[in-house]
Amino acid sequence: MRIAVNTVRILVGVLFIVSGLVKANDPHGLSYKMQEFFEVWIASLETSTFFARTALMSLFHFLTAHSLGLSVLMNALEIIAGVALLLGWWRRGVLYGLLALIVFFTFLTAYAFLSGKFKNCGCFGDCLPIPPLASFFKDVALLLLIIFLIIFQRYLQPLLTRQGRLFVLAVSVVFAFGFQQLMLRNLPIADCLPFKKGNNIEAQMKIPAGAVTDSFATVMVYAKGGKEYEFDAAKLPDDWATYKYVRMSTKQVRKGNAEPPIKGFSLMGLDGNDYTMPVLYEPKAVLVFALHFRDLNSWLPDIKALYEKARKQNVPFFVVSHLASEGKIQLSAAGLPDVMVVSCDITPVRSAARVNPTVYLLEKGTVTEKVAYHRADRIIKRL
Repeated sequence: MRIAVNTVRILVGVLFIVSGLVKANDPHGLSYKMQEFFEVWIASLETSTFFARTALMSLFHFLTAHSLGLSVLMNALEIIAGVALLLGWWRRGVLYGLLALIVFFTFLTAYAFLSGKFKNCGCFGDCLPIPPLASFFKDVALLLLIIFLIIFQRYLQPLLTRQGRLFVLAVSVVFAFGFQQLMLRNLPIADCLPFKKGNNIEAQMKIPAGAVTDSFATVMVYAKGGKEYEFDAAKLPDDWATYKYVRMSTKQVRKGNAEPPIKGFSLMGLDGNDYTMPVLYEPKAVLVFALHFRDLNSWLPDIKALYEKARKQNVPFFVVSHLASEGKIQLSAAGLPDVMVVSCDITPVRSAARVNPTVYLLEKGTVTEKVAYHRADRIIKRL
């Protein structure tokens, strides 16, 4: 039994560490996925008569506003708890902490699967996308394994000395939070997003070859004897004349996956012109993706130097944001009235700008360089 318990201990500990590390590589990814869940729940509560709807809506609005901090904390807890389990430190507390985490995750993946509103629960980030059903089964399996460890925890013996365990655990705490802070300041080490370096944006806007499209069938609804019956339009019953026609509708019979990796990418100028394809066909173009302009003063010097170099080299320069009008006003007030600011849907902007702002060098639509604003000198050297 000791061997079985320690085997499960290693499996569970490693899975939690890997899960936390994959998401810690891109804390914004889990943050946005949490926001999706909160927004869906808020929308459901708006039409609900549940007595605590107001309190719950306030809670979800609060969590949405603080989703990034919650993401960092959840990722860190997974890593730290996994390390603590492997070390055998504070055995009972760690096991019940893991149980609480996995119950929460199982609820999320169950909701993601049963609601049909999510294609990926975000359990392993963008680098390891897993369908909701597979994620749910994974969490159920982990739940059972953790319950097994709780029942047989007497067989779990600590590793190292007490001082050794405290040292390793302290290192894991510093790493779990420090690594995420580094990713938030720079960009994910493993870039699994459609805007990653080497990708052609126009190609990413197309449905991948071999993708399965949604399939629909025409359904004929007839009534007979006070009951309604559905028939395939091509396979009506022989006695269909004895039925009364009610209506015709279409019914989805298969859910496909035919979606482009990049959706909603359109660069609309404040002058009403669409600059999307002209930009993607330029020999070189610089795009600065900005989620907001609240911290403009902190990144203005780097972007200003990049703009000046691009202008000297006649390289088109665009600031891309879903807040284009606001950006234009603030950039003009900051001494950059000639910068072209274009509007784009928030979804692709969030995907492209994991650091605010993130700077891209495109060559005929292909991302040849992608950096956080404070490393814009890398692009300046290539212009």
